Amino acid sequence: MSVHRAAGEGFNRTADTYMRGRPDYPPALDEWLAASLGPGRIAAEIGAGTGKFTPHLARTGCEVVAVEPVEAMRAAFCAHHPGIRAIEAVAADLPFPDGSIDAVCCAQSFHWFATPEAMGEFRRVLKPGGSLLLVWNVRDETVPWVRALGEVVDAWADDAPRYGSGAWRAMFPAHGFAPLEETRFAHAHRGAAEHVILDRFLSVSFVAALPAPERETVADRLQAVIDATPDLAGKSEVTMPYVTSAFRCRRL
Repeated sequence: MSVHRAAGEGFNRTADTYMRGRPDYPPALDEWLAASLGPGRIAAEIGAGTGKFTPHLARTGCEVVAVEPVEAMRAAFCAHHPGIRAIEAVAADLPFPDGSIDAVCCAQSFHWFATPEAMGEFRRVLKPGGSLLLVWNVRDETVPWVRALGEVVDAWADDAPRYGSGAWRAMFPAHGFAPLEETRFAHAHRGAAEHVILDRFLSVSFVAALPAPERETVADRLQAVIDATPDLAGKSEVTMPYVTSAFRCRRL
């Protein structure tokens, strides 16, 4: 099974940091999901990670099967969701029969495996009329300090796939699928800066994969932005603004 080096190394090191630093998803997303899922249906969550998105799927009443190739992330998933089956597999080689899945769901993950092979597997396992659901929480970099934090981390960026590059869009329009439709939701992550900012950025795959001294340098530079920003410095609670982008296309 092939997993990008940054994902394999970074996420294996940082599952706990990921859990603390990554935001949940807006409640309004539940209604959006309910248009594709419900009791008696099966959702395959691809790249499920630690299971941040999974409760939203489960609340529709569907059966969820999690697919996660990174061992530490899968272990965290099982610890937090013991009643949900989690399997080791990759998007390009799914262990599901043809036409057996009602929805393939990818939250914060599709950019890692946006390949013709993965799209072919999604088309194979989905029932006719089933849905491919792609969701990302995207930092709102129209806010200057959010943009400044992102610039700190971007200095260490490597070839790791990222949502913001837009490269994943090359998969669409996709053979066997209707056009991709996007819905956006305003969102925010509130909490201590240690988690909402430091853990959030230190859980970025290519940062988590850095040697310890370099990770400490990243943390110091993020803290410098916090200390220089009146909205953040000395605050017991901060708010990181996000936009949640949700995409749907149906299997023809």
